[in-house]
Amino acid sequence: MTTLLIILGDQLQHDHPALRQAQPAQTCILMVEAMEESTHVWSSQVRSALFFAAMRHHAQDLRERGWQVDYLALGQHPFKSLGQAWADALLHQRFDEVVCVETGDLRVTHMLEAACQTAGLPLRWLQDDHFMISHQAFAAWAGRSKHLRMEMFYRMMRKRHQVLMDGDEPLGGAWNFDADNRKSFGKSGPQDLPALPRFVPDALTQSALDDVRKHLGDHPGHLEDFNWPVTRAQALLALQSFLTHRLARFGPTQDAMWTGEPFLLHSLLSTSLNLKLLNPREVIDAAVHMYAQGQADLPSVEGFVRQILGWREFMRGVYALDMPGMKTANHLQAELPLPSWFWTGKTGMHCMQQAIDQTLQHGYAHHIQRLMVTGNFAMLAGLLPQAVCDWYLAVYVDAVEWVELPNTAGMALFALGERFTTKPYAASGAYIKRMSNYCQGCRYKPDQKTGPQACPMTTLYWQFLNKHQDALRRNPRAALMMKNFDRLDAQEQEAITAQAAQTLANIEQL
Repeated sequence: MTTLLIILGDQLQHDHPALRQAQPAQTCILMVEAMEESTHVWSSQVRSALFFAAMRHHAQDLRERGWQVDYLALGQHPFKSLGQAWADALLHQRFDEVVCVETGDLRVTHMLEAACQTAGLPLRWLQDDHFMISHQAFAAWAGRSKHLRMEMFYRMMRKRHQVLMDGDEPLGGAWNFDADNRKSFGKSGPQDLPALPRFVPDALTQSALDDVRKHLGDHPGHLEDFNWPVTRAQALLALQSFLTHRLARFGPTQDAMWTGEPFLLHSLLSTSLNLKLLNPREVIDAAVHMYAQGQADLPSVEGFVRQILGWREFMRGVYALDMPGMKTANHLQAELPLPSWFWTGKTGMHCMQQAIDQTLQHGYAHHIQRLMVTGNFAMLAGLLPQAVCDWYLAVYVDAVEWVELPNTAGMALFALGERFTTKPYAASGAYIKRMSNYCQGCRYKPDQKTGPQACPMTTLYWQFLNKHQDALRRNPRAALMMKNFDRLDAQEQEAITAQAAQTLANIEQL
């Protein structure tokens, strides 16, 4: 039997499930760089370059290991989409079956199914055992519950995989240490930040950067600061760098932000995990080992583990369970177009400018910048969820739809309602001021709701409470927010409404 093995750009694991059971002489591997993957959303140059560079290195590694790889690089084939390339391969070559690991993008799944159906060839899907729970097991855990909660899922996963456990109880007597991990850097700012490893582009990576400049040069962002791992060896180096130099200090200030410091003490491992250059098990085990050796405290290690064993696995499970409806969900009925400055960073809102500038430069912002800066503004302003989700998918180097869409639509925008978040993550400029130095020197004042220097984040926060007060009053977790809102007299509420209308009318000039 001759098999066509499709390997996608986020399936670059060294121990790919199909390769464990296949024979090189009977297997042809097809990898495709398709223009549509960078244009169905206006993908940033950094994101496209990362995928292409990692794919090219993976193809080279496969060939060195004796596999036959048919690699279609950008600009070297006539096919605009993955589906066209797959259809052509099935038309002009003889195969008995097509094999692919389950994808993280329903759109891609449908393309491959259509190509195989047209060709009349069987398509065999393989379970993606990179992840620590299967779709079937997640669905069994979720059952018919209307509301899913990551905390309960996380506890189940801790027990299931015996991570940071003492029998059936969590180490340290608590399941999470969030209360210890919400500190700011204070007035002095972050101190003695360790240098990050440098990944100097080799010839193969440079070819990917050159092709992106040539074919996608009008896309957002630039490549001068490209410094992401594109091989397993580099990913392992990135892991070791985090464990050695940043994990011990990671926990307390993981939510903090600071002007001109895009990376701080974060792991920067999401790209390597999502491309599957790293396995989540080895990353979790390595972090737990640091705790066992006394080289990192429990709050820092638990907070890091929760991001991988908890949120990452939970997002994938919810995506598979709730698509395709998740794609069009709009619980808050938000309809405003995405402001053009999301693509340039040219805004007087210093917090937004900082988060967007570093995103365009590096393809990266940490979880609080995404959730409580750009995401918070998008929700408060009532931006159309589909436009915001497309932006997140386009600009972040670690974005694959299975992880991007539920995080953005569900967490940042509350577009899924209370499906897996108990309340909207809404905050005024006061939160930004508390967790960063972004408000220093900004033309807007976080404590002003109205007037010429009113902070848009603050104005829109109070108007958000006003607009959605009926639903928020029914939510016990929003009680404090609404109690504070009720302290506003009628005249102040009217002034906020007028200020908010003016803010949204002039959103392009903020």
